[in-house]
Amino acid sequence: MSVMNESYDVLISGFGPSGAVAANLLGKLGVRTLCVDKAREVYDKPRAIALDHEIMRIFQDLGLAERIAPFVDVFPPSEYYGTQGQLIKRIATVEKPYPMGYTPTMTFTQPPVEQALRDQAASYDCVSLALGTELIGFEDTGEAVTARLRDDAGQTRTVTAKYLIAADGASSFVRTTLGIALEDLVFDEPWVVVDVMVNDSGLAKLPKVAIQYCEPKRPCTYIVGPGRHRRWEIMLSPGEDPAQMREDDSVWQLLSRWLTPEDGTLWRAASYRFHALVASEWRRGRVFIAGDAAHQQPPFIGQGMCQGVRDIVNLVWKLEWVLRGKASDALLDTYQVERKQHVTTLTTRIKEIGRVICERDEVAAAARDARLLAECGGVVKTVTRQEIVPPLQTRLLAADGNAVNGTLFPQPLVATDANACALLDDVVGGGWRVVIDDVALLESGWVAAARDIGARVVVLGSAASLPAGSVAVQEKEGVLARWFEKHDCHAAIVRPDHYVWGVAGHASALATQLDALIGALS
Repeated sequence: MSVMNESYDVLISGFGPSGAVAANLLGKLGVRTLCVDKAREVYDKPRAIALDHEIMRIFQDLGLAERIAPFVDVFPPSEYYGTQGQLIKRIATVEKPYPMGYTPTMTFTQPPVEQALRDQAASYDCVSLALGTELIGFEDTGEAVTARLRDDAGQTRTVTAKYLIAADGASSFVRTTLGIALEDLVFDEPWVVVDVMVNDSGLAKLPKVAIQYCEPKRPCTYIVGPGRHRRWEIMLSPGEDPAQMREDDSVWQLLSRWLTPEDGTLWRAASYRFHALVASEWRRGRVFIAGDAAHQQPPFIGQGMCQGVRDIVNLVWKLEWVLRGKASDALLDTYQVERKQHVTTLTTRIKEIGRVICERDEVAAAARDARLLAECGGVVKTVTRQEIVPPLQTRLLAADGNAVNGTLFPQPLVATDANACALLDDVVGGGWRVVIDDVALLESGWVAAARDIGARVVVLGSAASLPAGSVAVQEKEGVLARWFEKHDCHAAIVRPDHYVWGVAGHASALATQLDALIGALS
């Protein structure tokens, strides 16, 4: 039995983290959206366990930061141990004040966070949800996407949408239907991932920091999750059956170095092949793929879910601009260019980190240990986590080649009154922003250009009078002042996804930059 045709601006296939973020962002923008997912409930076991400050900033934009805070914790320092059980490397986070307002790396408990995303998406009048429903066919007519849906009672219906976002997982129905190939970045290793809720006796036995056991016989990662949640990622050896190794008896044998069954409860044990794959195409006409449908990477720095959220944030603001007639369809081509290169670069870096951890040759592993110790003069010092996540490198950025273009713009604490403060985005809002550190830069020409793209003008410091729609903020910890000084500029044009489009040192250069941006968008 079929029911009448329904029409939307955007259809989302998949209501996991990436799809749920898409539904929230589109809902906040007032875009008519339908999100479908075969599952009716959130998967009750953790898969992703790490997120970073960029993603927490997105959750903040959605009004969810406080709601999910009980399920998020600081990622502790990471210690690397070599072939003889010796410490060979130690990494910790940067000191406060944090550049994005949050600890740069965090752990989280996925099911309640995902549920919060779903609940928030359902609160928007312009967002419709069809759970227990799968996409079984679609056609891009050139003017819209016509999609056939089937619910778990067997009822089918047809809907149309101007665009389709496929956030439907690693085995993506949409990607495979379109015949989009996955490019292999050459990483393929078998692992078992084990999550345990430990009790008091277990907590007493376990390290308080994250550990990389860089041991050739059995490379392993130990992660301290929120509360009592602990995770092990354990590499399998040749000849071991992945299905058998995830059985309870085998899992407890693998964990016997740390725990006994009396020390906690198995929450999940799953066998995986860790891959490094990137889709060859991310856009086909009116259809886009995102998240695990577009890429898969090893988990060594916990960027899997983060990558998918970045995809969505990059895509959604561009979709809204095209849907509202503020930009041409060509703007949507920048999604694939920007995100594919970013994902490929980061996945390559993750893969190389994995190769260091996963070295199975005893001689090569010993040489690695000696090299790392030699680099620190034989005494392991705590170093801050490097900027592993790259900037955007191409397309919708100023053409002057400035190294700051494509980096994330900071989010400092700013005063809201004499005794209170808040994070910058909560005070000035999202969308395009032009941030200046000197009120003397205010000139009517570029301010009008900023208004043309709907950008909020933000002045760092106090100001007696401001153009309509502008706001002055005073920061509490000097984060932005140091940023402007470091990059030798006085103005920054910031994209809706918080990346720097371009910078300028004076008013005339800022006007030129904004004129170029208007041309690029239109």
